[in-house]
Amino acid sequence: MTLEQFSLAGKVAIVTGSSKGLGKGMAYGLAEAGADIAGVYRSDDPPQNREIIENLGQRYHGIRADLSHLSSIGDIIDQTIETFGRIDILVNNAGIIRRGLSIDFTEKDWDDVMNVNLKSLFFLSQAAARQFTKQGNGGKIVNIASMLSFQGGILVPSYTASKSGVMGLTRLLACEWAPHNINVNAIAPGYMATRNTQPIQDDPVRNKQILERIPAGRWGKPDDLKGAVVFLVSEASNYINGYTIAIDGGWLAR
Repeated sequence: MTLEQFSLAGKVAIVTGSSKGLGKGMAYGLAEAGADIAGVYRSDDPPQNREIIENLGQRYHGIRADLSHLSSIGDIIDQTIETFGRIDILVNNAGIIRRGLSIDFTEKDWDDVMNVNLKSLFFLSQAAARQFTKQGNGGKIVNIASMLSFQGGILVPSYTASKSGVMGLTRLLACEWAPHNINVNAIAPGYMATRNTQPIQDDPVRNKQILERIPAGRWGKPDDLKGAVVFLVSEASNYINGYTIAIDGGWLAR
């Protein structure tokens, strides 16, 4: 049956930035579809994450890692293999943002964002692809892009640069790794109600401007990404490669 193509039963997924926001929502969605979860977090991992995923009948393993340093990547892969025996899915969700006028933007704010949002994404994808190739069954990678993969934005120069790079790398890696049965795609969330966007939500003028442009008339929620991420890591999407899906309530269509 067609619905069986969406099942992730027996699959193992690494989700970075899984302790909150969009990452938590996607981790829950993957578990609901049958995947075991290796959740990568930087500072804290709420106990309910394990509880909710295990109550869904799936296994959960939390991995503390600072993705601003590449030294953490080997440990993420090693812990996942040690715990679950394999890796089938990687969701590169971890990301940070720095806000400021481009005329005053600092090198540190540039490097901090690029290191987490783009550099670690590439090298963790590389490590996962090596494991997929070793296992011989291919794999699925989903990168989290942004509306600013398509648009310029304001006051977030390193974030825009990093997310534009995410979409470009998604295409490049798809081209290189498709012969190894590795699918690489991306999701570009629209304006989502998360901690990263809290300053904009709290600005009554900016919040009103955003809501007026979104045809759906509301901010997105983490649950809005569940269906797309399950689709992109399931057999149902086996012939989709190098594509970035916008989940934006119609923002780009306006």
